[in-house]
Amino acid sequence: MRRHGILILGLIISGLHVTPGWSQETETLHLSGTGSDDTVTWEFYCSEGRSSGAWSPIEVPSNWEFEGFGRYNYGRDRKKSQETGRYRHSFRVPQAWQDKQVSLVFEGVMTDTEAWINGQSVGPIHQGGFYRFSYDITEMISPGQSNLLEVLVHKVSANSSVEQAERQSDYWVFGGIYRPVYLEAAPQQHIRRCAIDARAHGQFSVDVYLSRLNATGTLVATITGPGLARPYRVVASVGPGRQKATLTTTVEGVKPWTAETPSLYTVDLSLQQEGETVHSLSQRFGFRTFEVRPGQGLFLNGQKIILKGVNRHCFWPDSGRCLNRSLSYADVHLLKEMNMNAVRMSHYPPDVHFLEACDELGLYVLDELAGWQRPSYDTQVGAKLVEEMVTRDVSHPCILFWDNANEGGWNTELDDDFARYDPQQRPVLHPGAKFSEVDTDHYEGYASTLQKLDSDMLFMPTEFLHGLYDGGHGAGLDDYWRAMLASPKGAGGFLWVFADEGAVRTDEEGRIDVDGNHAPDGILGPYREKEASFYTIKEIFSPIQIPLEHLSEAFDGDLPLENRYEFTNLKQCWFVAELLRFPLPWQQREPTRLFSQGRTGPSIRPGQRGTLALDLPDDWSSADALSLTATDPTGQEIWTWTWPIKARQHVVEALTQGQTATGSVEFERSSSEVKVTTGDLNLHFDTETGWLSKVQNQGRMISLSQGPRLINSQDSCREVTVRQSDNGVTVIAEYEGNLKKVQWDIYSNGWVKLGYRYALDGEYDLFGVQFDYPEEKMKAMRRLGDGPYRVYKNRLKGGRLSVWENKYKDHSPGVTWDFPEFRGYYANWIWTVLETTEGTITLVNASDDLYLGLYRPKDGAEPAKTKLDVPNTGLALLHGIPAIGTKFKKAAQLGPQSQKNIASGFYEGVVYLKFE
Repeated sequence: MRRHGILILGLIISGLHVTPGWSQETETLHLSGTGSDDTVTWEFYCSEGRSSGAWSPIEVPSNWEFEGFGRYNYGRDRKKSQETGRYRHSFRVPQAWQDKQVSLVFEGVMTDTEAWINGQSVGPIHQGGFYRFSYDITEMISPGQSNLLEVLVHKVSANSSVEQAERQSDYWVFGGIYRPVYLEAAPQQHIRRCAIDARAHGQFSVDVYLSRLNATGTLVATITGPGLARPYRVVASVGPGRQKATLTTTVEGVKPWTAETPSLYTVDLSLQQEGETVHSLSQRFGFRTFEVRPGQGLFLNGQKIILKGVNRHCFWPDSGRCLNRSLSYADVHLLKEMNMNAVRMSHYPPDVHFLEACDELGLYVLDELAGWQRPSYDTQVGAKLVEEMVTRDVSHPCILFWDNANEGGWNTELDDDFARYDPQQRPVLHPGAKFSEVDTDHYEGYASTLQKLDSDMLFMPTEFLHGLYDGGHGAGLDDYWRAMLASPKGAGGFLWVFADEGAVRTDEEGRIDVDGNHAPDGILGPYREKEASFYTIKEIFSPIQIPLEHLSEAFDGDLPLENRYEFTNLKQCWFVAELLRFPLPWQQREPTRLFSQGRTGPSIRPGQRGTLALDLPDDWSSADALSLTATDPTGQEIWTWTWPIKARQHVVEALTQGQTATGSVEFERSSSEVKVTTGDLNLHFDTETGWLSKVQNQGRMISLSQGPRLINSQDSCREVTVRQSDNGVTVIAEYEGNLKKVQWDIYSNGWVKLGYRYALDGEYDLFGVQFDYPEEKMKAMRRLGDGPYRVYKNRLKGGRLSVWENKYKDHSPGVTWDFPEFRGYYANWIWTVLETTEGTITLVNASDDLYLGLYRPKDGAEPAKTKLDVPNTGLALLHGIPAIGTKFKKAAQLGPQSQKNIASGFYEGVVYLKFE
């Protein structure tokens, strides 16, 4: 950790410009560091658990469990550790602060906090672990001399309502000073804070709160920002004892704030007396108007918006709730990368720098008071915490709603308190229930979601499609989102949850602990490793949609576009079209770019459809694929679409051209097997089952065997016939049962063509044919197909046609995070090279509708409703693959794409194999 001295000036704290040396501006002196990447060493005494009973150094800010003290607890633990922590830290303040009003500020401490300066109590105990609080210590410090700060932190709150709201929850609970601690020095007469209400058409109002005003003066507000021809200046007179003043004006030419256009402005507030500035502060804000129109939708600046969101905890595996500015901005970039436009602060207010990132980069925010499942925060302590939360966050344009706790944790007596401190009068939600004309009910199935969307109230689930291991999130999202967009009552929703909350256990040699199946529920891993659903969400939430699955014979370079932006014309976006030639399976190279051309998008307004005309060369159809990448006005990729042109045909043609190569193919038949030999390759077929039973190449065994056999079907081989041809040898097995016929054509160039046919009727989670191959012999695969991640029936989106490599690994998302996975089902594959300890097995798919199956995905330790009801299929060629559920819903409850496969009639497949 980085350690710094105690005096850090010239910082920006909570949107206020803080600079040293000028009496009219607030000065800030950090006693701790500014975050997990910038800490200061204090003295610490832990009452029990690890490293207890003696004074030791500790980094501040931090959660003390990650510093080697106390014990870890998850919120669901019935018996929790109850250690307290004592902190000591000496500091000096400038002599120039002699006549200043000085405050001691804590940004966040878990949980009950008492503090002393030079042995004198700074004030009453503070209860509530997620909120900024402060004390006036003007009379307690000695400027120019050494001062001593002592802090006593009780991990467990003495207030049962605080304990219920914050620590009986479905997340890790920690102890300690985990957000910054600093001093603020202002003139005796000063501006305490402000609260801004700035509307989309330029109406501006700011409530300015004053302290200790003892003479008549002038309050000046100066507004600057993009699009303004000049600074706007508003002046008001204020007299002695005045505690609040409101300044209003109308600003012309403003650029309204939205998640797509996050235009920010600054108001500089100045308190002046007799022509001199007594005190000043600055606050960023955005002009925007947000409304909930009952039965119609959410409207921002008069435009209906849909919230594409996720829930996010403040968490990092090495430091718990202690974060830093870089991590906050990185998380917002990841959210934007998924084409999300909203985030819910579950289940407590975030770090200030996260809200600043949402303001700057553009995300809609639901800011939340803590509380979960049972009524929490009694009215006395809750009212204080609402005030602390709202007064800290009120001027952030990103915040659309206040959340009064979660899932029954609300104290309804607090509902009206939010408006006391918010001149914008933002609506208050009860997440998981109906309130403020919005139904936010959690974890509805697909059928009940349709019922919600057909009701009179807006529907916006603040939690849905609860992830677990590899289930949920993207699985089922396509159906849910289609329903949401199709209904005028659909207002969006928030997936659960952004990242797996895995804590690095310093008491268990650094093991990452997700507490069973409680916390492995993220779209990302603990260190923000991207799971497959990341890309599924990115494609489904893409603000540009191209409703074109395949290029038809009539394709002439025109692509249909749908603009799902709400404020952006597609002429502001950039499109790059490329023609690609993919390598053949035996070529170790990347795809070749045959043509590339970029252009601005056509003028298509939000909510409209149009056409993008590509200026492709005359010979475009000779390429293997057409790729199109769209980027937004900031240059960030929205999505890349790839359509095959003749990729499969190209590979198959390259194989068949060599099937008349010189050499011989011979066979021997006995009572038990047929042996076919060409060069160094020997294939053995069991005449009783008709299966391939053994493969040998250059005298080495390749353990592919026992197939193709129809999965979960008992078929008897009626006859095995062999015939010689000019090109090689053909082995045909005919069956009684669902499997009808299997034909092997062995060519003199070493390629083997497998064709098969079967009939099937009924419902199946998975169906197709399979072979056995020992999993322990697998090393890696390289393939041309959609990737790089595996798919499920209800999570087919998110892949891109290209060449991918997946190394073998024993992997379960949410338990290990080495992506992409190996086991599972792969879509739209053209060729695959399996690297094994015995050599390589190459498969070329000549069929359009086959999935490749490689063993059975692991369920995770406690799979709940994400468990797959399918056999371990080894190496499989599949016409039907399973859907996967969520933590709370089985797959069948998630919509049309999540139902079992309906098999009906005959199915065929053709695959080429080569063993080397």
